[in-house]
Amino acid sequence: MTKILVIEDEESVRCNIIELLEEEDFEVIAAENGELGVIRAKSEVPDLILCDVMMPQLDGYAVLAELREDLSTGTIPFIFLTARSSRQDWRQGMELGADDYLIKPFTREELLVAIATRLKKSRTIQQRYGKELEILQQQCDRLLNFDETTGLPNLRQLRSHLHQRISNHPPQMETSEQVVVVSIEIDRWKRIEQNLGSLKVQPLIKAIAERLREASDPKDLLAHITKNTFVLIPRGLDSVESVVVKTQTLRDGLSRPFLVEGQEIAIATSIGICFYPKDGADSDALLENAKRAKDYAKRNGGNQYQFYRPEPIVADRRRLNLESSLYYALERSEFQVYYQPQVDLISGQIIGAEALVRWQHPEWGLVSPADFIPLAEETGGIIPLGEWVLLTACRQAKAWANLGFPLLKMGVNLSIRQLNQIDLIERLVAILHQTELDPQWLELELTESMVVHNVEETIRRLQEIRSLGIQISIDDFGTGYSSLGYLNKLPLDTLKIDRCFIDGIDQNPKNAALTQAIIQMADSLKLKTVAEGVETLAELTFLCQSNCHAMQGYFFSKPLKSDDFQQLLVGKKQLPIPG
Repeated sequence: MTKILVIEDEESVRCNIIELLEEEDFEVIAAENGELGVIRAKSEVPDLILCDVMMPQLDGYAVLAELREDLSTGTIPFIFLTARSSRQDWRQGMELGADDYLIKPFTREELLVAIATRLKKSRTIQQRYGKELEILQQQCDRLLNFDETTGLPNLRQLRSHLHQRISNHPPQMETSEQVVVVSIEIDRWKRIEQNLGSLKVQPLIKAIAERLREASDPKDLLAHITKNTFVLIPRGLDSVESVVVKTQTLRDGLSRPFLVEGQEIAIATSIGICFYPKDGADSDALLENAKRAKDYAKRNGGNQYQFYRPEPIVADRRRLNLESSLYYALERSEFQVYYQPQVDLISGQIIGAEALVRWQHPEWGLVSPADFIPLAEETGGIIPLGEWVLLTACRQAKAWANLGFPLLKMGVNLSIRQLNQIDLIERLVAILHQTELDPQWLELELTESMVVHNVEETIRRLQEIRSLGIQISIDDFGTGYSSLGYLNKLPLDTLKIDRCFIDGIDQNPKNAALTQAIIQMADSLKLKTVAEGVETLAELTFLCQSNCHAMQGYFFSKPLKSDDFQQLLVGKKQLPIPG
C-alpha cells in the first residue's frame, strides 16, 4: 500500500486531507509541525510527502532542505501545499527540490492528479535507476570476479566458490568426493617476462590458461590468481590416487612447448596440493596451505608437485606464546590507537580519521595486526579489545572537538563478534554517553565478508545502529565473497575502496575501470567513497578526476599517534588537490 505523509499545522486541513486519501486506499501518516514531519519522514520513509509551507518554527522549505540532505529521504516525491502563489515562492520551493506546488484551496481532483503524477514519475525513475544500477552491478561483478586477460575467475571468485564448496561438505558429512585445492605456478616467470617482453607475455598467459582448461573437467573451477599462478578446484575426485592422476594430466598439458608469435617457449611448473578438512578448515587456510606446498616444490628445484605438510612445531609454540601474551595485553596497557587522516578530495582538508590498534609488546616490540587480530577474533579477545578501541577513539574525537578543532568523523572497525553481540546497541549507547560524542561523528567500519552471512539479520542490526545516528561504512570494498546486489539493501553511508585497486591505478586499466565503476555505482546509491592506500600523486590525480569523495594513505600521512595527529590539526595541514 502506498504510504503518504501529510505535514500540516492546521488541524482541519490536515484531517480533511487524511480522510480524502484514506478513501482512496492510501496509507496515511501525519505530523502537525515541521519538526515532527522530519522525524516521521526519516523513521517511516513514506512514498510521497504533502507539506504545508507556512508553519511555525520549521517551515516547509526548511523541512524539504533537511530531508533532501538525508540519504533515506532525499528522493521521496515532495508536494508543497500553500496559500502563497507568487512566482518567487514557487521558484524557492522548486530550487530546493520540490516536485510540485498546489495552491490552496485546491480541489480533490487536483490533489489526486498531482499525487498520481508524482508517484508515476517516481516509479519510472526507480525503474530506470534500477536498470542502470543493475548494469553497473554486472560490470562491477565482472571486473571484481574475473581476470581480464584470461577471462577466468580471479581470487575473489575463487574464495567465494571454495567457501561454498566447504559449506556443502561439513567435516562430519560422509562423502566420497574430496575437496581439493591445487595451486599451480609457472617457474622462472621473471626470466620469461624479460625474454619475451610485455607484449608477448599476455598471449602466453592466455595460451597457458587455455591448456589448463583443456586438461580440466567442465565442472572444475579454474582461477587465475597472479600473472603466473593458477588455482584449480577439481570436482569428482574420490582418492589421493585420482588427485595424482589429475595433477599429472595438468602437467602433461603444460609440458608441450607454446608457440607465441613464432617463438617456441617451454615452461616448467611447481604444483601444491592440499585437502579439506585435513589441511585446512576454511577457504583461506586451504589456499594458503596449497601455496605453501607449491613453494616447497619450488624450493626443491621446481617442475614437480608436492602435497601439503604441516608447519614445524615451532610455529605452534609461537602461536601459543602469542595467545598467552594477548590475554594480558589489554590490562597491561600494551595496546595503542593510531589515527590515519581521511582527506576531502575537493577542499583538501582533513575530515576524519580511521582508528587503528597497535600492540607494543614489551619483549617482541611492535606486533603486526595481521598476527594478533585473527588470533583475537578466534579466541574472543576481540570483544574487549574492540570495545576499548571504540571507547578510546570516541574519547579522542571528543577531546579534539573540545580543543576547538573542526569536527572529525571517527572511523572504528567493528568485528563480526562485536556485531553479533546481543547487547551491542546498549554498549554503543553507553560509550557515546560516557564520551559525550555526537553519534553523527562516529562511523563503524565493517568488512564486506561480514555482511553477507545471514543478510536479513545483518540488515536489522545495522538499521538499529543507524537509528542511533551512527554512520556505517564497508571497509576493503571489493575483496569480500559477496555479490554487489546487497549494497542497495544495506543501510550504508560509505564505501571504502580497497588499496589493492588503488595501487598503480594510473598504470592498470582494469583497476582503473573497476574503481571508476565502483565510484559511479556508489554515487548512484548516494554513498560516499573513500580510497584507501593512496601513495602517489598519479593515484591521487586519477581519484580526483574520477570524483572520489575522500582518501587516506601515505601520500598524505601514515597512521599517527594522537599527539602527532593533533599537530596536523594545529598546523592545518591540507592536501594539495591536483588542478
